[in-house]
Amino acid sequence: MHAGELGLTQKDIVDNVITALNSNSMIAPNYWVDHKTGNDYFLTVQYFEKGRPAIHDFTDLTNIPIHAPNLKHPTTLDTVVKLDEIQTPTEVDHYQIQRVTDVYVTPAGEDMGKVSDEVTNLVSKLNAPENVRINLRGMVQGMNASFRSFAIGLSLSVVLLYLILVAQFKSFKDPFLIMLAIPMGFIGVLIILPLTGTTLNVMSLMGVLMLVGISASNSILIVEFTHRLEEQGKSVEEAVITSCRVRLRPILMTSLATIIGMIPMALKLGTGSEQYAPLARTIIGGLTVSVVFTVFIVPAAYLLVYGKRKQQTATASATEIGE
Repeated sequence: MHAGELGLTQKDIVDNVITALNSNSMIAPNYWVDHKTGNDYFLTVQYFEKGRPAIHDFTDLTNIPIHAPNLKHPTTLDTVVKLDEIQTPTEVDHYQIQRVTDVYVTPAGEDMGKVSDEVTNLVSKLNAPENVRINLRGMVQGMNASFRSFAIGLSLSVVLLYLILVAQFKSFKDPFLIMLAIPMGFIGVLIILPLTGTTLNVMSLMGVLMLVGISASNSILIVEFTHRLEEQGKSVEEAVITSCRVRLRPILMTSLATIIGMIPMALKLGTGSEQYAPLARTIIGGLTVSVVFTVFIVPAAYLLVYGKRKQQTATASATEIGE
């Protein structure tokens, strides 16, 4: 009531307090006319920075001057409001209507996955109340969503690749032999990423996806040519050896062309290549290891799978002739 008698509104009191506390400016609906130029100017009131009242305790707060239109001299804050000391947060944030307390974490050189794991371990050791939930938000959510999407995409690509190879080779064994080179490429990826200080991110995952097709194409050359040699009358062992010797050159040529072409990108030599460096490094490491193991593991697996079958067929034929 006293504030109303002085002609003060709630907004007037708040403006006075804010102006005194942080030296904010307060504009009243008054104009000053410059008689020389005829221009109208708003009147703005602001505390002088060094002359601003210092608020050290509760008493200083109650003595904040409040200017009233009906008073020649300012009154104090405690004459127009009732002040009580209470414990309250200085800032209240909300997320999906619920009140939250945000704790911001910014990695300083570490990869986000490692930081996320460490934060999760710390949170699991906390004895939080039952009505308190601790969630990780921000870029971690996007990273986890990207990894989940990649896992689904990689699984679908492997399944579709297997089905296509089944239709092409009309066999369930040959696609399995061809796709043995894919895990070998993953080994190279796991080796080159730590050596180059590259994190497992979206671009490196895209490189893994591209590596699946490149590794499978090298295996197709060996398996397909081996079948062709067998049709020409060669034994399984001779066909495998000849196929590896003949197909080694095109495999090395295509793989080296890909690796050499990726080197400038992996070394960040071009403008804007920093973004694609993880992709290039993933392909280089995975393809290098895949080529080395493909020319050994795929022929060996082919010999194990089809060698026994041919041997059994030859034994059966010899038995029939003997009878």
